[in-house]
Amino acid sequence: MKKMILASLIANVAVLIPVCGGMLFDASWVEDAYGSASPARGILLSVYGAIFVVSIGLLFKRDPMLVAPLLLVQVLYKLTTPFTVGSFANPVVISNLVISVMHLTTLVMIVSEVRRGPLKG
Repeated sequence: MKKMILASLIANVAVLIPVCGGMLFDASWVEDAYGSASPARGILLSVYGAIFVVSIGLLFKRDPMLVAPLLLVQVLYKLTTPFTVGSFANPVVISNLVISVMHLTTLVMIVSEVRRGPLKG
């Protein structure tokens, strides 16, 4: 479980560094993936930035009871993106679905551990 928590948090950071950086600096690929600069894209950057900051913090304190809510929210929004975007072929949707499998696996491991007894961070 501890290795999967670490993997999920590192995946968040590794994905969000270029995504947030690209949005901040209006990289050429960002418009294709996330649309033109708009208030909606700014809000998405805020959400991604929050996930990034929390993921970095949790790398230093990998308490499963703190990691689980972050991953649960991510799994929920990532699994709903094909429906809100209206496509399973969009590259952001595809990456969201792939990452959600990792995070869901981590969540299942955390829940299994919780059911066995008290957790130690």
